[in-house]
Amino acid sequence: MAAEPTMKTTCLLALAALLIVPSAGACVRSENQPRAMFVHASTDLPKVKLSHAFAALKFERPLWIGWDNASKDVLYVAEQTGKVYRFENKEGVAAARLFLDLSDRVFRWNNGGHNEEGFLGLAFHPRFKDNGHFYVHYSMARTRAKPRRGVMSRFTVSKADKTIADPESEKILFEVTQPYGNHNGCSLNFGPDGFLYISLGDGGAANDPHDYGQNLGTMLAKVLRIDVDKEENGKPYAVPADNPFVKRKGALPEIWSYGLRNTWRMCFDSKTSDLIGGDVGQNMWEFVVLIKKGSNHGWAIKEGSHDFKGGEPVDPITPPLIEYSHKEGVSITGGEVYRGSRHKSLDGIYFYADYGTGRFWGLKYANDKVTHAAELLEPRKPGISSFGVDADNEVFVCCFDGRIYRVEPR
Repeated sequence: MAAEPTMKTTCLLALAALLIVPSAGACVRSENQPRAMFVHASTDLPKVKLSHAFAALKFERPLWIGWDNASKDVLYVAEQTGKVYRFENKEGVAAARLFLDLSDRVFRWNNGGHNEEGFLGLAFHPRFKDNGHFYVHYSMARTRAKPRRGVMSRFTVSKADKTIADPESEKILFEVTQPYGNHNGCSLNFGPDGFLYISLGDGGAANDPHDYGQNLGTMLAKVLRIDVDKEENGKPYAVPADNPFVKRKGALPEIWSYGLRNTWRMCFDSKTSDLIGGDVGQNMWEFVVLIKKGSNHGWAIKEGSHDFKGGEPVDPITPPLIEYSHKEGVSITGGEVYRGSRHKSLDGIYFYADYGTGRFWGLKYANDKVTHAAELLEPRKPGISSFGVDADNEVFVCCFDGRIYRVEPR
């Protein structure tokens, strides 16, 4: 997830019980290091508001909202607790039904776990209507036999009732050892090519102590791309033949992009097919990145477009699409591109926010360059944890006040 608050450079938000704030130990860099100013251009974009949706519903630490690629009038919300709820996508809905409960196997942040551990990601198969498959990533409770780890699994709906999941249907695709409890990722997104894209953080602590960011021999600090409809080489998934590092010696073939500190939420633009993410920085910068085939985003040689550890990259570094300093926020929450039909003035705007300060921005870009960028509403209380869309590409926001909000023009 984004990262925890305990020792970020500013240490300005005592949010120790919260989830997506900057990482422990990050105060090791000098406070005297000069900071660049906030780099959002102040250009003409429509102001927005967050309208309270589904007034009767309240969740515990919601961090994912979306639909299932099958039922256009249904939404799902996932909690960090390991519970996923299903409900009608209408304002008067009275209750949400429990769809999946993994709370017995998820390592809870409030029961020996870390602030950024728990249920982290969810994606429904593009053919969910036919196969009933969906995919989750969660932190599994530690045991003496197994260390802290993240689990990437497939589940299937119940044969008796396709509106609920079968918790015993779990098929583990892979596990990844997590050396620390922060920067566990994870965003799961099916691309227009039908492949599953998975973001994983750098393993945590601070300053990328194991240099995973530039190491193509680990899944950490990467975006992966796998084919979940095939199996090969003894694995319950296949690697697409056109993945960029398939033929590079020493590189994991699953890797699509690397040099990412902790990408907390990605989205595919439903019109352009671009993959956009919010990558959580460390001491001084938060950034929006365009994630492309083989792209190296620089961590920890750089923090965004700024020198960090230094060194020479194997592949050229792709700079952020946009970045903002810690004078403006401390932990980015990546968002969604509005492609709905209800509000034409919002078309093409990529919305994103800062978890720690409650600030909310939008941007437009062309040819990999930002053309419009602005803050779109007054700062609200912290806790914007995720964005998502329904079947009509209307954008929703999850907040840790337990509520779901709809993005609308002001």
